[in-house]
Amino acid sequence: MTRYRIAAVIVLLIGVALGWFVWSTSIAGSPYAFKLGLDLAGGTELVYKADMSETPKSERAGALNALRNVIERRVNLFGVAQPLVQTEHSSIFAATQENRLIVDLPGVTNVQAAVAALGKTPTLNFRLATTTRAVGSNATSTGITFLPTGLTGRYLKRASLQFGSSQSNALGGPAVLITFDSAGAKLFEKITKDHVGQVLGIFLDGKPISTPVIKEAIPGGTATISGQFTLSEARSLVQNLNFGALPVPISLESSSSVGPTLGSAAIKDGMTAGLVGLAFIVLFMLLWYRLPGLIAVTALTIYLALIFSVIKIIPITLTASGIAGIILSVGMAVDANVLIFERIKEELRMGKGAREASHIGFARAWPAIRDGHVTMLISSVVLYWLGTSMVQGFALTFALGVLASLISAVSISRIFLFAILPERNVGIWRFLTSCGLHVRVPLSDKN
Repeated sequence: MTRYRIAAVIVLLIGVALGWFVWSTSIAGSPYAFKLGLDLAGGTELVYKADMSETPKSERAGALNALRNVIERRVNLFGVAQPLVQTEHSSIFAATQENRLIVDLPGVTNVQAAVAALGKTPTLNFRLATTTRAVGSNATSTGITFLPTGLTGRYLKRASLQFGSSQSNALGGPAVLITFDSAGAKLFEKITKDHVGQVLGIFLDGKPISTPVIKEAIPGGTATISGQFTLSEARSLVQNLNFGALPVPISLESSSSVGPTLGSAAIKDGMTAGLVGLAFIVLFMLLWYRLPGLIAVTALTIYLALIFSVIKIIPITLTASGIAGIILSVGMAVDANVLIFERIKEELRMGKGAREASHIGFARAWPAIRDGHVTMLISSVVLYWLGTSMVQGFALTFALGVLASLISAVSISRIFLFAILPERNVGIWRFLTSCGLHVRVPLSDKN
């Protein structure tokens, strides 16, 4: 019993420390304050569709990640507080595979202002000119088609303004010098080496702005865009490219906004629902299970402190669906304790002592608890894998809560229970451990 009591004190101190951490970091401005989603904090959500038609399948995942990084850098430059940029794939069972970019802008409740804040980010790519022939009914016609090379703004490192005439800027006006990263430099050198004498078109937002002829291989990873720009146009292009040239084209698919009043109302309703549900749970556990119920409530309190601490530290963005996942996982935590206590009650009914009944009860309840939690985790993984961002928020917090509830029910409740239960349930202990039912006392205890 001594080792259980020492463990109980340690767990209790850890629970108090976690509770203090959650409470002390809940003030505004704390680096560990809860990160709220748009449905709670208010703001604007923009959903963009990424056009992957010209991107090879093997490169789409990398292009989408590069797209997210570019947009995130662009949003951060405008000083929006805690922006969230995430990618979303359509279900593997969908008829057509689509890739989306979801941009959350907390505090921006005007959709037009949000789109303006994000601004126009150009799509830059390099294409090779090839001659095509089309055979008609009476004649054969030729034309020029520009084919993608795979070199896009994804590989862009920086852009700068250039003046004066050079071999690539014969007009002598303002030009834009772009520098590729290491991977882009190798690709650019290979393209210019393998296609000497061909036209390499530089396309911005799908339109050719420069069509120079490759005269020789160009090492070093630099290229000059020498379209007929005015000074202001060249400066604007440099600024936009440095903000981030998109690796693939995107189009605004939908937009929505949540006002701060609706967000605060959602927080209030969620907290009210959680507190009322928790109060009913505590009342039921205390009245029906007595001392084990009190232990379950204590373990549940530590469970909540643990899950909220993890949410703050990772951090996980809390949404209304995420709060629903947490509330549901609380039910799972209580359900595990109910299974254990009902097993203990059966052993007590057979006349066993409190500690012996508890040992047997935990052992017999464990398979059901284990299987129930594993199935819930599998469901969470499937929901997170196939669901939308709203469903993923629910699945993530629910999975986290299921794991925490497993620790709470199996470990914390066990430690506290064995730390205080006597070997024999006689006197006041018989009432405290009777779990709301009359317990038959064995003959050896009648005297």
